Amino acid sequence: MNDVRVTEAPIPPPLGEGDRAQHGGGGFSFEASPCGGLSLRVRTTAVVFRPSGALWLAASRTLVVADLHLEKGSAYASRGQLLPPYDTAETLRRLEAEVAALAPAAVVLLGDTFHDRRSEDRLAPDHAARLAGLAHGRRLIWVVGNHDADGPRCLPGETADEIALEGLDFRHEPQPGPRPGEVAGHLHPAARVVAARGSVRRRCFVTDGERVILPAFGAYAGGLNIRDRAFAGLFVRSPLAGALGPARVRAVGWRQLADD
Repeated sequence: MNDVRVTEAPIPPPLGEGDRAQHGGGGFSFEASPCGGLSLRVRTTAVVFRPSGALWLAASRTLVVADLHLEKGSAYASRGQLLPPYDTAETLRRLEAEVAALAPAAVVLLGDTFHDRRSEDRLAPDHAARLAGLAHGRRLIWVVGNHDADGPRCLPGETADEIALEGLDFRHEPQPGPRPGEVAGHLHPAARVVAARGSVRRRCFVTDGERVILPAFGAYAGGLNIRDRAFAGLFVRSPLAGALGPARVRAVGWRQLADD
């Protein structure tokens, strides 16, 4: 995946009525949520795109995060590519902040929680304890991905290839073609947003109202431009990007997006 290039350039303002109309049928319906995120519906299910990159389903009090890629730094270090060894600590800090803010009844880890099959062995004891703590008083569901197909061996929680919840189907890798109700990760979506004063690249949610692909939550996970051909054919109409800012998610229409 390409690295996300974070800059201080502002993200353009939210979509206006003209931008919404391009999608037909009145366009997307969304509004700002108190957390700074976007409240909208995927099919008939109310969801919130949170500024952290987490998805929140208030009706079932479910928190969903994708692609943590824990211990990516140590995996690179083992191959001689030295990165600061702080990615797991930072990713867990952000996830624990979401849990503290929302008190979820369930946490869904939507695949590639670990960067490779040996990542669990490389966890520092305190990081393993913090992961185990996510299961205290709630369901912890590990949806397996291509990097962690075996699931956790020594950590609590349920392991699944996919789950159904609130009328949505949660899996790691998006299936080809239209998939109404699918929630997936894997592609690490990112948006290059164009404005009069330049452009900025951000991780993002991407949805056509029928399905949603979550941004990578991990500190070192990077991002792939949603105009890349890997996203072709996944959406029934030009999708909406929910670009992540420091404290807000901005709704960005297809016409404001550019290739890398």
